[in-house]
Amino acid sequence: MKKNKFARQTKRLILRPLKLSDYKIWKNSYLKSSSLQNRWDGSKKPDDQLEIQSFKKLLKYQSDQRKTENFCDYAIFDKKTGEYIGMLCLMNFVRSVTQSAFVGYSLLNQYWGLGYATEALLALIDIAFNDHKLHRIVAGIEPQNKKSIQLVKKIGFRKEGVSKKIVLLRDQWQDLVQYALTCEDVGIKWQGTTQIRVR
Repeated sequence: MKKNKFARQTKRLILRPLKLSDYKIWKNSYLKSSSLQNRWDGSKKPDDQLEIQSFKKLLKYQSDQRKTENFCDYAIFDKKTGEYIGMLCLMNFVRSVTQSAFVGYSLLNQYWGLGYATEALLALIDIAFNDHKLHRIVAGIEPQNKKSIQLVKKIGFRKEGVSKKIVLLRDQWQDLVQYALTCEDVGIKWQGTTQIRVR
């Protein structure tokens, strides 16, 4: 795995923040997606969200969010074809004495079933622990999303329990099953520092 700060190249993929020159590739990938396959499928966008002005707003939003560590988005590209495949993110960072963040991921449905999600998530784990210097990451997954649960279990996330009505999704408060991973779980020494509250 080739490492650049806040970016990675794996055997088949490139992970990095989106940039303006990605616009046509990004748009074409969304246009090529099939109809939505389930309620977690983010493969379709309304036409107005695929226009260049909307893409520029997205880039600014992502840049602003990275500065505050609210969301750090990483686009996934096929190394061979250059196609945009989907995205991952680290979000809701807690520094202090916790040094943790949540992970999110979504592939366009034409790329499902090819092992890309596993490859991309492993690269994101490396970014989380080596570049962001986190100690712990958490995947919060709706209990009905069996494919997503299979993915994180395959990688080695451990189930920690169910958080009841923890997140507002599709206008309803949803339960999430929490799966977690620490840097020690993947053999990475924690490199960060804690910010202890002054008493």
